[in-house]
Amino acid sequence: MISPMSRGTFLSGGAKGGAALLVAGTAAVQFTGAAAAALPTGDTAYVRLLVGAELLASDFYTQAVNASVAGPTVTKYLKLAYFNEQQHYQSIAGILTGEGVTPAVSNDITFSYPTGTFATEASIIAFAKQLEASVFGAYAGAIGGIQTTALLTGLAQIAACEAQHLSYFTTVSGGKAFSVSFPPALTIQQASNAFAAYSS
Repeated sequence: MISPMSRGTFLSGGAKGGAALLVAGTAAVQFTGAAAAALPTGDTAYVRLLVGAELLASDFYTQAVNASVAGPTVTKYLKLAYFNEQQHYQSIAGILTGEGVTPAVSNDITFSYPTGTFATEASIIAFAKQLEASVFGAYAGAIGGIQTTALLTGLAQIAACEAQHLSYFTTVSGGKAFSVSFPPALTIQQASNAFAAYSS
């Protein structure tokens, strides 16, 4: 069994080989064209969490496509979601790089999934819904918790994309495309707990 990713791994960045993710000093941050001063410690913790979330999402979508159990339409959206998550990762990891911090990469973290996650199209969709709800909630919480205003537009754009993913997977499973006016935002601790729960 693949070793699980712990809450601490998400918060610390989970880098192997001594490439620890530390709060940077005076490096500038570049994110969707907006520069800002060095990130406060709390903002760096949020960004590390989001990097971990994007790595988890990318890993999930890779395995979902490779399972080859979904029909052509769902597979098309799994591949598109993977593409989106890769672009999100590059953007979020770029915040850390701009700080002089080495972001976690796919080889730094291993994930495990509940038994049967990739067995059928329905099981993949069910997990995608759960995952996307947590990823969206993490971004929504980050928007409310991050102090660096130059990052907020980019985070909001990613949150909107994650909400689209959630809407698609909810709809294709027979649920409503949307319903609540204010989808829940997650605190950094709630998001970390949610991602840790995906590992087993």
